[in-house]
Amino acid sequence: MAISLTVNGISHQLEDHPRTPLLWVIRDSLGITGTKFSCGIGQCGSCTVHVDGVAVRSCITRLDSVDGAEITTVEGLAQHEQNPLISIWLDEKLSQCGYCQPGQLMAAAALLSQTPQPSLDEVINQMEGNLCRCGTYPRIKKAISIAIENEVNNG
Repeated sequence: MAISLTVNGISHQLEDHPRTPLLWVIRDSLGITGTKFSCGIGQCGSCTVHVDGVAVRSCITRLDSVDGAEITTVEGLAQHEQNPLISIWLDEKLSQCGYCQPGQLMAAAALLSQTPQPSLDEVINQMEGNLCRCGTYPRIKKAISIAIENEVNNG
């Protein structure tokens, strides 16, 4: 049974097992490696991608549950020049080891696309499930605050 999905704007017909985690389809079948594996149980956020614009943990999302969906990975986010987060992340020199950053970016982008001017509580609520071993949480909050301020000033 073929499963159809669009990843970063490219349509795919996949023959992978329907219960395969989306993470492994993205990384192994499609060769898109920005999405990271870490905990494997949906707790750390490193594997966060967007499914139809909603941030989900791809390590616990079965392929058959996204049949027909539009998937965006961090590589797809980078293709959208209007998304300011990546340049803010770079300008703020946010990453240390960088392993969690694709998931952090995807969680922040989902929040800002749904709520362009979120409160601090909404930012904390969205981001608290994304773990960072390096402790860059204050810089992540600062980068999101800059993106919100830019939206206020330009929106």
